[in-house]
Amino acid sequence: MIDKTLQLALVVAGLAYLLGSIPFGLILARLGGAGDLRAIGSGNIGATNVLRTGRKGLAAATLLLDLAKGATAVCVVRALWPGYEHVAAGAVVIGHCYPVWLRFRGGKGVATLMGVSLALAWPIGLAYAVVWLGMLAITRISSLSGISAAVAAPLAALAIGHVNDARALWPLAVLVLWLHRANIARLRAGTEPRVGAPK
Repeated sequence: MIDKTLQLALVVAGLAYLLGSIPFGLILARLGGAGDLRAIGSGNIGATNVLRTGRKGLAAATLLLDLAKGATAVCVVRALWPGYEHVAAGAVVIGHCYPVWLRFRGGKGVATLMGVSLALAWPIGLAYAVVWLGMLAITRISSLSGISAAVAAPLAALAIGHVNDARALWPLAVLVLWLHRANIARLRAGTEPRVGAPK
């Protein structure tokens, strides 16, 4: 018989995963007449690739919805099952990155991780946003901005004494780095595209 604590953790993980796996970018692109997002640009379902369709409104909506599902998972679980927030945090990001509906080929987790960071503690989310937007303004490289923000989140958690949050955020930062491995290779080669640059 499964321990009740483990059983609840599995339920929380399952629900958060399903929420995270909703491919808002893909849905919005189709509804907006931009076609199948997986056949455009990088094939990614995140906001950056939606932006490549030329639909800035759809890209902004994708960003906000992906962020919202990360925050919602943590906040709902905190209200209903306090103590399981970190389970929800991990599962919702994994759901976004590896959605079962899309043969486990999803986004890279940057916006969803920001939502998680904000919900865990607003100073962590603030640090995430400042690093993300700051790096984007300076470099205009979306991948570098997202990677930097993901790494900043656990560091910010440690800085404010949220050790447990930091422990939960480090694996997610590593996941974001792993999903950006091709981008990192292009960054090292100096070939990573910049936002707004001519194609």
